[in-house]
Amino acid sequence: MSTPWYDTAALTEARDRLLSGRTVGKAVRKPILSSWQRCRLLGLATDRLEADYDPDLNFGGKLAHAAGPVLDRLESQLSGMPVSVFLSDERARVVERRGDEPSLNRYLDGLQLAPGLSTAEELVGTNGIGTVLVGAEPTFVIGREHFADAWHRLACAGAPVRDLLSGQFVGVFSLTCDHLDADPAMPEVVAEAARGIEQRLLSSVTARERALLEAYQDARGRMTADQPPTDFLDPRDRLILEERATELISSGQVGLAEVGLSDGRKAILVSRRIRSSSGVTGVAVEAVFPGVGIHPLRPPQSSETLEIESPGAESVGSHGHVSGHPLATAPSDAPTAPADRWLLAVGEPLTGQLAVRARQRLGLIADAGSQIGTTLDVSRTAEELTEVAVPRFADFAAVDLPDSVLLGEEPIRVDHPLRRAAIRGTHEVSDLHAVGDLITYTPSTPQAQALATGEPVRERTLSRALGWIAHDPVRGSKVLGAGVHSLIALPMVARGMVLGVVSLYRSRLHGPFEEDDLILAAELVGRAAVCIDNARRFTREHAMALTLQRSLLPSGLPAQQAVEAAHLYLPARSGVGGDWFDVIPLSGARVALVVGDVVGHGLHAAATMGQLRTAVHNFSALDLAAEEVLTQLDDLVICLDLDDQQAGRSDAGIIGTSCLYAVYDPSTRLCTLSRAGHPPPAVVFADGTVEFPEVPAGLPLGLGGLPFETVDVDLPEGSLLVLYTDGLVEHLGGGDVDRGLAHLQHALTQHSAGTPEQVCQALGALLPAEPKDDIALLVARTRALDAGQFAVWDLPADPQVVSQVRADVTARLTEWDLGDLEFATELIVSELVTNAIRYGGEPIRLRLLHETTLICEVSDGSSIAPRMRRARTTDEGGRGLFLVAQLGQRWGTRYTANGKVIWVEQPLPRRPEVEAR
Repeated sequence: MSTPWYDTAALTEARDRLLSGRTVGKAVRKPILSSWQRCRLLGLATDRLEADYDPDLNFGGKLAHAAGPVLDRLESQLSGMPVSVFLSDERARVVERRGDEPSLNRYLDGLQLAPGLSTAEELVGTNGIGTVLVGAEPTFVIGREHFADAWHRLACAGAPVRDLLSGQFVGVFSLTCDHLDADPAMPEVVAEAARGIEQRLLSSVTARERALLEAYQDARGRMTADQPPTDFLDPRDRLILEERATELISSGQVGLAEVGLSDGRKAILVSRRIRSSSGVTGVAVEAVFPGVGIHPLRPPQSSETLEIESPGAESVGSHGHVSGHPLATAPSDAPTAPADRWLLAVGEPLTGQLAVRARQRLGLIADAGSQIGTTLDVSRTAEELTEVAVPRFADFAAVDLPDSVLLGEEPIRVDHPLRRAAIRGTHEVSDLHAVGDLITYTPSTPQAQALATGEPVRERTLSRALGWIAHDPVRGSKVLGAGVHSLIALPMVARGMVLGVVSLYRSRLHGPFEEDDLILAAELVGRAAVCIDNARRFTREHAMALTLQRSLLPSGLPAQQAVEAAHLYLPARSGVGGDWFDVIPLSGARVALVVGDVVGHGLHAAATMGQLRTAVHNFSALDLAAEEVLTQLDDLVICLDLDDQQAGRSDAGIIGTSCLYAVYDPSTRLCTLSRAGHPPPAVVFADGTVEFPEVPAGLPLGLGGLPFETVDVDLPEGSLLVLYTDGLVEHLGGGDVDRGLAHLQHALTQHSAGTPEQVCQALGALLPAEPKDDIALLVARTRALDAGQFAVWDLPADPQVVSQVRADVTARLTEWDLGDLEFATELIVSELVTNAIRYGGEPIRLRLLHETTLICEVSDGSSIAPRMRRARTTDEGGRGLFLVAQLGQRWGTRYTANGKVIWVEQPLPRRPEVEAR
């Protein structure tokens, strides 16, 4: 089976690293790694693990009885497939094993995976039974994710079986097969089977409970009222009362309990023992609201079917005291006359279907708080709402949002077409709109009414909802024919703004929605609405930051002839980062290649990146050496961080920013590299060899104190120079930098013959569309100048050599067919060489380069640069550099280790044939 996390080599290496006490990295899923760590702490050996047999195990208990039909049905469905079905108890002891594949059964027998034997994690290590009980969650263990070597052949998916009444684990249901036969659907299959066993365990007590409830109603009289309880109670208050009633029933205590409500009022819970004629004993809990008429109960009728035990008095008296019971203290404001009572729940101690229902609802609300809004993605949040609602509350759940909300914008109007953002169901109903469909709800539909009023709309019997059917009669008839029979439509409202609508459907698997279901549905959707609004706001801010960042990154690469370059940039899904790249043409036909990474994410990181990128351009324009550029950047980052601290932005520090700066000279084929805390570059030679040059790392920018160093690397023509940010190797290596560099080396070797654009595409194919950290990649294939494209003269410090140099330059221009530039070039050469002889020092060198421009360079041994100034009319000198600047397109000075270079660029003359085109 192919899974996104299963990598045999990576898992083997990770377990070896764990056993040797080293960091494992991110190659192992978190639940598996936690299990491995527990096994290591227990001192388990990977090659000597034995199961434990329990001769006293009860193979025919309540769990086996409840699971029997589920196992029979699943065994029939899996007949002929190489898989075994396991039922284990709360101590991971195998109660039953089913499966008819001989070779698999022999292998399982060899592992002592048979009834009566224990598969507890502390005995046999990580597995799909014992680990389920320790982790208290479904677990899928494949191949080498098992801690024990002998289990590596297997794949096992297990799900816990709970007693829904007590919430305790009573066993594990699991499927086991050869890891090569594993299927991604196995976790869902075992989860569904576990839910079936839980329902059968629960059904064994419902008959007794129904007898109690009927007896109670016969004795006390049926409840009558003019207004429903939901009109009187806040939904949260009702949930509080139900939770407290559950506790009273579970404890079996009789007495009074005071519960505070949200508006400051008090409610009194009265718990009484009840006993039916058949001998079933239980507890009934009533809510008393002093002075408020809500669901009054008629006086007891003469009946011999039930005995009701008072909690110590027939009513709450003026003294407010009931003796002899643990909950006997009445509230201080208890009324002096019988108060109106509302039946909350009835059931047996430690059981009770109504008590379980309240617990399940509270559990659903708790799960909604932890499982909805785990990301800041609008679509994913909508999916999480459907995952929580189905199948525990509804059989189908759909979320429809305006396109503006999905894009992070304000929902201008929700009566326009909505986009289906998420849908989930217990089974497939093809006639429900799919994700991506555009839906326009007519005013008669429950969804449109919910959007218009801002209130939920319930259709208990969907076949009678004429407005819903009229919206699309054909589709509606098919949906009803598929068994869908009840609907709640709820508006998604957050911060006073309607974001969309949620549709909850029930089919044959549930009864119709009742009035009290609106409370739970509104709570679920309300939580999800806030999360979706948060995600929408984040999407908007993320889009703004991304727009800012893209405006600060180069929109294209500048024209230059030193390298053929291509780039790739992938923003992080968690927020815009500060990664950047640049290709900067330099004097002398050279080029600077830059990649950097600003600490942090968000608008501040993007803005800082823009500042640093601008600074790099400015420092490069000054022709500073590579190490000097990083030194200047280091000082700038320190200043920016101080400014942030003074402005109170203590969390926006940029100390730790990294940068790699490379300068390539096509005339010498030398590349000068310097880095500040950045990953090293990769060099791919023409024969496919990939190397990572040993460039001194240097401290990240902003730390100061130490100089940066440079390394010169000889790059033959056609070599690839690859610069990248740490996000690339972290993703390729699953968090392990060494593994990431190895994967990068392998990928570059495979695509060494490709163009830079093809290399970027090949590496991009290995990366997700939205990585955890942003990724910048710059790939450049080097070019070289032919010997005939430049000329060099070493000159003595003698003024008489100037005339000869002019003649040599004129001859070379004639050879290059640049006769149109002879006059200007002679003047430039005369001025620069004369200045070098007069004001500079040896060695003096003249160099002409014929590329896209004509470049004239004169170097000397002095570090004093000439300065152009405005000469007065009476001055005899001072006009040389002014003439040079007028004759050339650009000019400047760059410093070297032995002096300086004065350079001038002239545009090449346009040829008639070029003009004709």
